[in-house]
Amino acid sequence: MYVIKGSALRISVRNLVEFLCRGGDIDAGSGLGTDVTAMQEGARIHRLIQHRMGAKYHAEVPLKYKCDYDEYSISIEGRADGIICDMDEDEDGNKTPVSDVIIDEIKTMQTDVTKMKEAVYVHKAQAMCYAYIYATQHNLEKITVQMTYCNSETEEIKRFAEDFSYDEINKWYENLMKQFKKWTDFIFEQRQLRQESIGNLEFPFEYREGQRELVVSVYKTINRGKTLYIQAPTGVGKTIATIFPAVAAMGQNKADKIFYLTSKTITRTVAENTYVLLRENGLHFRTVTLTARDKICMAEKRECNPVNCEYAKGHFDRVNDAIFDAISNNEVIDRTCIEKYALKHKVCPFEMSLDISYWCDGIICDYNYVFDPNVALKRYFGEKVKGDYIFLVDEAHNLVDRAREMYSASVVKEDFLEIKKLLKTTDAGYIDKRLVSWLDKCNKSLLEMKRECDDYRVFGDITSLKRLPEYLEYLSMGISSFLDKNKKFEKKDELLEFFFKIKHFLAMYDCADEKYVIYCEHDDEGNFVLRLYCVDPSGNISDRISMGCSTIFFSATLLPVNYYKEMLSGEIDDYAVYAHSPFKAEKKCIVASKDVSSRYTRRNDNEYEKICRYIYETVNAKKGNYMVFFPSYGYMENVKNMFMENYSCRPAETAFTAGEDICGNKDYINIYIATQRNGMNEEDREQFLKLFEEEKFDGSLIGMCVTGGIFSEGIDLKNDSLIGAVIVGTGLPMICRERNILRDYFDANEKDGYSYAYVYPGMNKVLQAAGRVIRTDEDRGVIELLDDRFLRPEYQKMYPREWENVISVRRENVRKQLDIFWKN
Repeated sequence: MYVIKGSALRISVRNLVEFLCRGGDIDAGSGLGTDVTAMQEGARIHRLIQHRMGAKYHAEVPLKYKCDYDEYSISIEGRADGIICDMDEDEDGNKTPVSDVIIDEIKTMQTDVTKMKEAVYVHKAQAMCYAYIYATQHNLEKITVQMTYCNSETEEIKRFAEDFSYDEINKWYENLMKQFKKWTDFIFEQRQLRQESIGNLEFPFEYREGQRELVVSVYKTINRGKTLYIQAPTGVGKTIATIFPAVAAMGQNKADKIFYLTSKTITRTVAENTYVLLRENGLHFRTVTLTARDKICMAEKRECNPVNCEYAKGHFDRVNDAIFDAISNNEVIDRTCIEKYALKHKVCPFEMSLDISYWCDGIICDYNYVFDPNVALKRYFGEKVKGDYIFLVDEAHNLVDRAREMYSASVVKEDFLEIKKLLKTTDAGYIDKRLVSWLDKCNKSLLEMKRECDDYRVFGDITSLKRLPEYLEYLSMGISSFLDKNKKFEKKDELLEFFFKIKHFLAMYDCADEKYVIYCEHDDEGNFVLRLYCVDPSGNISDRISMGCSTIFFSATLLPVNYYKEMLSGEIDDYAVYAHSPFKAEKKCIVASKDVSSRYTRRNDNEYEKICRYIYETVNAKKGNYMVFFPSYGYMENVKNMFMENYSCRPAETAFTAGEDICGNKDYINIYIATQRNGMNEEDREQFLKLFEEEKFDGSLIGMCVTGGIFSEGIDLKNDSLIGAVIVGTGLPMICRERNILRDYFDANEKDGYSYAYVYPGMNKVLQAAGRVIRTDEDRGVIELLDDRFLRPEYQKMYPREWENVISVRRENVRKQLDIFWKN
């Protein structure tokens, strides 16, 4: 919204009035055309009106005004759509008005402008700011403000004009700036406190081995405005080692805001706690944690309109008071805090949290809020203006597949026919015939593609789509107009969902380049799908991180690092560091099997029996808690059933969570089994983890889980909560069409396509699962890799440095190796 350099704040006229002068309700069904297409259409309307206005009309006039206060200055700037008057021009090109002056502000609308009774106040306020600046700079005694509204479809125009004396416009503007000065006083006072506190801030711990070098690397990267990749093994303290130098860089005016980005709730909590720790050491720093709209919504059903939601009704009338109340009384603005003030002021908690971020030093949020084209914070990235932002991207290995999904898009032919049915009336007619005609044109285009597609077909380039994108553009504008006119349409939700799919497809169509594969297919349900598949997301990610001043990607599993450089920033020359593990090598035992494989061709009872034997010998070598990670739920069930049958298992009787199992072999210790289920919710997940954290068993506990699932990363089981991880298979993703498209694409680009599509993502899952063991200096544990491929050179070269001594074993001697480790 604003930019601060030293003691100077700069803000656009539009941002100023939208912040101070907006009012009314949140309505998700209104203003759907505020995207690139609508902006282009608006620009066309602007040019059309401007060209019709004659010689007195001076279009797109830049205006700027600076207000100096004791401690800082505020610069207001913008571009008036039109200034209407006679002007004299001197030899230096300076223009002076010599007649009455009209400031014209043009707004493109999708509603019927002829029915408007008065100008929208926030629009009028924008024109009044321009009028004040122009009148002040040219010593005018009076000036006229004119609002010109034009319907984008019919091109009908409605104007509202109002005359102001200079005293009137001056009084109005002074009152506006008085309102804004409350906020700017706050922000400059808080910035001064922040900078002073950073100057006195010290690292809150004694540096671990290699940690100081890591902190220095992050600081130098930010200082140089570069990108850094950090391979940071568990225990390095990567959160404090990235946040602390980022804060220090802010103290040297290298940046003005830190985005801490992650995909996991637990890592968001770690970031919050890290800022709390720094505050306890004297840091004055305000942070906000953004929570997804669906999670933080306080209504029984999320319906973002003034009819169904009391928090949406009148939201903009009250939200600024709510924001100032929250930021004046809190430095930690988390979900609980947001909900408290949203309830107090009766405003939408999600929208309020986004606005609060303007007045915070740090933002903790999901990747979506920076990278997702649909969810990204338009407040920061909508105008594609570079900001003084540091991006700290935690668990960065997850961003590759997340970004592929964000930047890909599909349309389904059958959806167009379903939407057409929604518009049908009882008398066999249609509510909106123009809308139906565009639906028919889109359907016809897809039908032509379908006739040429047997199973699936890859298109040569974007031109293969012919006129479909054009038809989709008209369709989206038609839906937007229809919903504006039919706010009570009973099938509104279905139409909105379809609308957003179309808009996303069009947005990705604009992005599609050589890093996309365009294909169509018949899916498993018999639908015909056209897909824009972003195989290499680095271009889109790079565009976004270029809007900040520096980016730090970090994870415990960024191997091989050049693969992640290619997929994220696209720059092989970006900096990279490998943080030293603080844990002693002798604290863990890593073994890899010679005699087991999880290949599809060897998934049979013989292999399952071998795996059962490995698990059994492992949990009997030392009593404790273990996790076993399998390639799939089906594989897990097959092994579990055989394990229970072979080792005298019986249903649980007492002291165990309902639905779990107990093995009671007489010769060895008792073995308890807890199983991950497909579709576990948050409560199920917590109950599962409590078995490891709180329960005490008279034997060993085995958690049977799926590699790449909710328990293979993002959980922190310390000390005796987990003493071993058995990983069955190399983690390869399921063979599917899109993985094969990835393979073929990278092969064609002279890369190792199979590794890019399957091996690297699979090994990352393995490393994440293995990382559940050894979380602190006191931990000891075993890691078992059950697949003979782990002993092949192409896999060994992906081992992290701390896996310096991987022992090859067979099921006959694995117990001996484990006994040696535990006895030592």
